[in-house]
Amino acid sequence: MDSLDQRLVTLLRHDARRSISDLAVELGVSRATVRSRIERLQRTGEILGYTVILKADAVELPVRGIMLIQIEGHATARIIRALGGFPEVSTIHTTNGRWDLIMELGATSLSDLDAVLGRIRQIPGITNSETNLLLATPRSTRARL
Repeated sequence: MDSLDQRLVTLLRHDARRSISDLAVELGVSRATVRSRIERLQRTGEILGYTVILKADAVELPVRGIMLIQIEGHATARIIRALGGFPEVSTIHTTNGRWDLIMELGATSLSDLDAVLGRIRQIPGITNSETNLLLATPRSTRARL
């Protein structure tokens, strides 16, 4: 992807329903150029699809954190299923090294986050954890409303 493709993708991330004409004006190129770029990005698999962002998904919880989890034995799949039942858990990543899972989670208050962390730590097979609060997000590629 060249710089024009990157700028186009950035605009589409923020509003994928934006018209070809609006995109062309914003990028300073013709509508035909925008259309062909989008078609090529879709054809090559750079753009896999488009989605809807619900208000509930876009509203940031005021207290957010990253939780690192160490798992005993071969319990990873079971623990991931259990964590999927927590509405406060937004993302679960498997990883290597000291920690087996890295999770992004959020809550409405510190006490609510503390309660969730306590419930997560009680899941059988979790042997250790560490949580870091997220203070600010100066850059993100996620679309914002």
